[in-house]
Amino acid sequence: MDLIYFNPNNFGVDLKHVDCDVYVDKNYLGKFLLDTTMHIDRKSEFSLPSKIDVDMKNVFKNTLNVLFNKEVLVTVKGATKVGKAGIYINVPFNYEARHKIDLF
Repeated sequence: MDLIYFNPNNFGVDLKHVDCDVYVDKNYLGKFLLDTTMHIDRKSEFSLPSKIDVDMKNVFKNTLNVLFNKEVLVTVKGATKVGKAGIYINVPFNYEARHKIDLF
C-alpha cells in the first residue's frame, strides 16, 4: 500500500530511511522499514510505498479488536533520516490517532 503525507515546509528535503514499529490498540502489529532515498518537494503531497512485516501471533488479537470496534487506536513509533544537500539527521517520531475501520 502507499501512504500519503504532506510536507508543510517551505523547503524540500530528502528522505533516506524509515524504521518504525506499528501498534493497533496497543498490540504490536509489526515493523515498517523503508530504505529508499526519495526527494520530497516543498508544500506538496508525497507517497511512501509501505510494506509491514507482521508479527503473526498478534494478528488474531488485532482482528478481534477490529471486528468488535468501529475505531482502532493506531500507534507508530520510530525514526527517520531526512536531510538536504547530503547532510542527514535522525528524526524520531511518535504518531498516535484513532482511525475508523469499516469492514462491512
